[in-house]
Amino acid sequence: MILSIQNVVKQYGKHTAVNHVSFDVPKGCVFGLLGPNGAGKTSLIRMITTITGPDEGAIYLDGELLNERTPEQIGYMPEERGLYKKMKVGEHLLYLAQLKGLSEKAANEEIKHWFDKFEINDWWNKKVEELSKGMQQKIQFITTVVHKPKLLILDEPFSGLDPINTTLIKDEIRQLNEAGTSIIFSTHRMEQVEEMCDHIVLINQGKNVLYGEVKAIKNEFKENLFRIETSDTLPGDFDKHFQVASRPDGAVVVKLDEAASRNNELLRYLIQHNIHITRYEEILPTFNEIFIRRVEETQN
Repeated sequence: MILSIQNVVKQYGKHTAVNHVSFDVPKGCVFGLLGPNGAGKTSLIRMITTITGPDEGAIYLDGELLNERTPEQIGYMPEERGLYKKMKVGEHLLYLAQLKGLSEKAANEEIKHWFDKFEINDWWNKKVEELSKGMQQKIQFITTVVHKPKLLILDEPFSGLDPINTTLIKDEIRQLNEAGTSIIFSTHRMEQVEEMCDHIVLINQGKNVLYGEVKAIKNEFKENLFRIETSDTLPGDFDKHFQVASRPDGAVVVKLDEAASRNNELLRYLIQHNIHITRYEEILPTFNEIFIRRVEETQN
């Protein structure tokens, strides 16, 4: 595991922001850290990055208890960006890269590599405040990855980016992940979770309320719904044999009590009645639906 959170508690006065949370982040995965506003995600991230420490429990990075060397092994891109507006871009990046442990020479080489990759060499002497929000986002991304961290923590990394630059940053995240970098991805956009994440943890009211592989969770929350699209008219007795949940856009959605055996029975019925099937698929819940359902179930 690249990261292990073990029974962690964080309190601010009488408020318990993180309440005995435990989960592991497998090496080399893209891991979604999810939860509604105020759930405790930021408190967790602040502890992982050693900005604060847990009141109880322990956090391990790559098998070691968090220590003074931890920040050099982590890249953190916060939702609220932290660039110094009056500094020149090149100087700013050099300064931050050296804070992460790179020598001036190594920092220069890495920054130039990213400038070439993003085709932004003419930004070196511009002040941060001269850049658009999207351009600043690119610089923030470079500051996060320039020291080649073991673990990246990306909090709403596509905020403020247009579709072209969103695709660019997504591609870079995928390439980093394929090269072995482990990534924690925090977002409110559930479609991005489905697109990018292998595993997730859902935090609500400071507690871990859902944890596991994305595919397994979607299967856990499925309701045995199957969508049938056909160019034929279904027989008049179809509703007597099967429970029709809805008829959206000319299709039929059937709910089966026992998915495996009843699924075979449904297919046999359609074949026996010479129904021309143009589309047949099991409907899995979206992560947005799962998120809302699980949060509502765990509200006090």
